[in-house]
Amino acid sequence: MPLGTLLIERKLLTEDQLEAALVRQKLTGGLLGDNLIALGYISRVELEAFLHEPPQIPKSIQETGLGNQFLINSVLKTIYLTNVETIPEISDHIKLFPSIIETVLQTAKKDGLVEVRGAVGTNSNLLRHGLTNLGKQWALDGLRQCQYAGPAPVPLADYIGQVQKQATVNERINSAVLTKSFSHLVLPDYIPRRLGPAINSGRSILIYGGSGNGKTCISEGIGASFEHSIYIPHCIEVDGQIIRIFDSALHRVVASPAKQREETSLLPFRQEEFDPRWVRCRRPVIITGGELTLEMLDLDFDPISKYYEAPLQVKAVGGVFVIDDFGRQLVRPRDLLNRWIIPLEKRVDYLTLHTGKKFEVPFDELVIFSTNLDPAELSDPAFLRRIQYKIRVDPPTVDDYKTIFQRMCAVYRLELSDDVLSWMWDKFYGETGTPVAAFHPRFIVEHSLASCAFDSVPPRLTLDLVKDAVENLVIRDRPGGKDHQSKGYRTPEDDEAPSPMRTTSREVYQDIEQRLSHDSSPTK
Repeated sequence: MPLGTLLIERKLLTEDQLEAALVRQKLTGGLLGDNLIALGYISRVELEAFLHEPPQIPKSIQETGLGNQFLINSVLKTIYLTNVETIPEISDHIKLFPSIIETVLQTAKKDGLVEVRGAVGTNSNLLRHGLTNLGKQWALDGLRQCQYAGPAPVPLADYIGQVQKQATVNERINSAVLTKSFSHLVLPDYIPRRLGPAINSGRSILIYGGSGNGKTCISEGIGASFEHSIYIPHCIEVDGQIIRIFDSALHRVVASPAKQREETSLLPFRQEEFDPRWVRCRRPVIITGGELTLEMLDLDFDPISKYYEAPLQVKAVGGVFVIDDFGRQLVRPRDLLNRWIIPLEKRVDYLTLHTGKKFEVPFDELVIFSTNLDPAELSDPAFLRRIQYKIRVDPPTVDDYKTIFQRMCAVYRLELSDDVLSWMWDKFYGETGTPVAAFHPRFIVEHSLASCAFDSVPPRLTLDLVKDAVENLVIRDRPGGKDHQSKGYRTPEDDEAPSPMRTTSREVYQDIEQRLSHDSSPTK
């Protein structure tokens, strides 16, 4: 549901005002909220209060957006699988208000599906509920259709509306925030300066350059620069199907100060600040690398449990989605890029249920493509045009390299001598032609410490240890031969150039043809 429609439903805006703001947005650009404020239709305080408003707790079945039959099946499956008996226990498991559970149980009792089995101890107000034989049969039938029995889902429309309110572009990042996020890195001044507008635009970013210069660390720093919390549902419901979104392995939960309260088994319902079907989290930062396939971008249906796991880009909604080592995936880069054309341009994605139903979901996330390959070899101009921000990460300068080396030595309380720095620049880089990279100081320090540990000597950084460490940065073709060095980019010529150690494909085919011509006589 678009932001303007949400504001109209809350009576914070009229349809005429929305139309005027949309016309102004087409002419001047910018966010819809900024245009509404410029026209005087809403104040910034009112808009901010609305955007930061958490999902409201539903107090009735109608407010949940779920059907009565759906809720009955959910309650029956929960009682059958978890052996919970009381309304507070069922309420806590399904994450719905006790009055809703009570209404559902009353309907189930009338249908002969649930029966009351007495009070809990001496508390006559807290009753135990159990399934009748018919109720058990209903629960089993429900489990055959879908084995999900966790927190109640959120309707697709409610999910879309909440995503619109907590969009990444609604959180503005300034230079002070970026400086803090990148304080652990040594970067040239132009990178934060160029990243700031790119982040605030919400558009995709291409970060490219040679290996080992901090592209992945920069991507992680971008994710850390967001400070607002967002709300992620445990799962959503689409056409009667369950799609699980919240993932404890990927989403960082933000605890609420209101959780500092006493909880007892007699508490009828925890006084939540928001709809407990949602989880308050940091904006997610999801990084995927060479393992990414096209199938991972579609719904994952489990034929046994009969519910779905949301794809990675859906779990990253409201945050940052990093495609690391772009171009090294099992899928061809062009096929992957074609999959992203509509989402990147229209800010929506389309998913398909196993029933064939296709539906639209928001694609509100900052997508970062990170690669050490030549971008021109990975995509065509049409796709590069859709990536509006392209930032090259260059190798560190002499001063930056020295700062990185000093920081690494300070971490391990090592002394960095001028002899080491001079030898690295004049001898190692100068004579071997090895490209300078920001990861080299850490690499050298860690290898030197490993050598010290092996020799059972105190940690130190000597020139001999450094010389030994950098031997792991180069590959010798043969004794006395040249070192194999990276060009920074792999080009098609690298793959097609014949090796002196092997026969080329053309020579192999010529040899086969000659042999076939000699063996072409009729078989006796």
